Parts: sequence; structure tokens; C-alpha cells
Amino acid sequence: MKYALLIHESEEVFAVRQDPAKAPAYWGAYTAFGQALTEAGVMTGGAGLQPPATATSLRKVQGKNAIQDGPFADTKEQLAGFYLIEVVDLDAAMEWAERCPAIEYGGSVEVRPLLVM
Repeated sequence: MKYALLIHESEEVFAVRQDPAKAPAYWGAYTAFGQALTEAGVMTGGAGLQPPATATSLRKVQGKNAIQDGPFADTKEQLAGFYLIEVVDLDAAMEWAERCPAIEYGGSVEVRPLLVM
């Protein structure tokens, strides 16, 4: 089955990405995780995302497009990136999610099966 591992991180963790003292360990952990997924033959895609402040949200409000700069929701965690994996079942996907660096940084990983079209 194919799953998305959706990485959610706090504003403080997004700041770690830019901190010269902390960024190397942060990016090193994600590089190692991506390499492990690749070497196991389960990674089918994915990407990190720019910080939430760079987002633009689009919705219909009273029949008209409404555009908002930044994330639409004001939440403690924002979508930071995603991995697309193909594994035998949810248990296997959860095993990979547990290894994701987001967990060590206090974030979360949402595991969601992809819709079969």
C-alpha cells in the first residue's frame, strides 16, 4: 500500500532549520532518514516545504475566490514536508513514521493511506 507520511512541526522547530548551530543536526537527521527510506526501497517521493509564512491559501467565500497570505489555520504545528512510501501495510508505515526525525524534535507524523484512483 502507498502512504503519505505528513510531517508537522512547530514554529520553533521551523526556526531550527535556519539556526547555524542547530541546522546541521536537523538536516543531517532528515538526510539519513530519506537515505534509509531509499535504501529500503520504500520511498516513492516527497519534499520538504518552505516555512508556513510563505504559504498562500485559496478558498471560495460567498462564491468568490479569497486569497490569504500565510497558512489559513492558526495552529501549534504546521505542515513541514512529506514522504510518499510504499510498504506492505499500516504497521510497516507506522514503523517508518516512528523513525522520522520530526518525532525527536517534538513534532508529529500523520500516516495516511493514499487514495487509489
